Amino acid sequence: MEALFDSELCSRCKGRGYCGKPCPILAKFKFLGKTKTHFSGSSPPEIFVGRFNYPNINTGILSPQQHGDTESYSLPELWHSKNFSIEKILSLRSELIYARAKSKVKDARKSSRFLQLMQEISMASKHIDTEIFLKKPPRYNINPDKHVPIIGNPAPVKKIRLEENPFIPRKVEYIVGDTDAKAVVAISELYKSNIRVSNIIKVLSAGLLGQKTKRKLVPTRWAITATDDTLSKILLKKIRLYQEISEILLFHSEYVGNHYEFLLLPEKFSFEVIEAKMSGSVWNPFSKEVAIMQDYESFQGRKTYASEVTGAYYANRLALCEYLEAKKRQASCLVMRECRKEYYAPLGVGILREVSREAFKNKPEKFSTIKEALDAAQKRLKLPISIFKNKSWLLREYGKQTRLNKFF
Repeated sequence: MEALFDSELCSRCKGRGYCGKPCPILAKFKFLGKTKTHFSGSSPPEIFVGRFNYPNINTGILSPQQHGDTESYSLPELWHSKNFSIEKILSLRSELIYARAKSKVKDARKSSRFLQLMQEISMASKHIDTEIFLKKPPRYNINPDKHVPIIGNPAPVKKIRLEENPFIPRKVEYIVGDTDAKAVVAISELYKSNIRVSNIIKVLSAGLLGQKTKRKLVPTRWAITATDDTLSKILLKKIRLYQEISEILLFHSEYVGNHYEFLLLPEKFSFEVIEAKMSGSVWNPFSKEVAIMQDYESFQGRKTYASEVTGAYYANRLALCEYLEAKKRQASCLVMRECRKEYYAPLGVGILREVSREAFKNKPEKFSTIKEALDAAQKRLKLPISIFKNKSWLLREYGKQTRLNKFF
């Protein structure tokens, strides 16, 4: 199981109170009670591919015991657009049963009947009625992770049957059937066809993208980062050729205790994320000190994984690249995130992608100096702006290289 906190206390505790405090997550995570080993419901649709014991991993689908439109159980795009609270999201997630089986990552090429059905569900764009037979009732267990929404109620699956044909977008069906296209090309084509990022992630995770001989199941956590990283790199190939922005811009947004300030400077592309995880927040529950995480890249890009900020780094970068591509400009961007105590349960990288996108949909504030921009950001931040300013690699580097227009 993923560690809920850096100390791994909660992954070992599972709500038994080792810390001496009631668990705020389990308090909102409903217990399903006695669940039958045979039920039917509408999968949102959602699948989950684990990463532990790779390449021999858990794979499966998630479904509630209710029928109808269940997309709200699964989609971060919908949670954000409808402004769902953490309590609402946890309540919905607690109703999902994770019917799973052991698989090898290369099984994606010669799928069992179970994996074939899981792959069909991954391609669907709407909820799909599903009949599920379990070997045992679900266990009251949660799997917290920084990258994905909470997964709970796992149970070994015996058999799955689809009660209707899944609605699969024509473009998805075409790309999945193209076994000559590389995964990067496939992801790009789906994105250009306005397939939601969450849906692209599921298709990639199910082992349905890429050349036939190289296809394999991809743990959901890895698929999320791979999709965000791939799409932003594709956009950056064009962005690096655009003219720089002409003034200092500041964007901001906030959702369920995650506050963002995006500072854009007139310079060649570079990118930095500094996260301040405040005391009492999900990733810093006990310490009285603020935990600072930082990753960055220059114009040439990164060659290693953003190991401190992790998946959020790539989600933030994709949102920025979408904005810059739309404006046909490039810029240097400092991302400042306050993870506040109101964010007490992990909801996955998807909500951070959406709250970042929201920032760039709003009209930016414009400034003549960096100091003015930071002063404006300070009015919305709870922590001193110096925490970000003094830590920032990007601000130290800004202006060091002589710009061509200085000579004319």
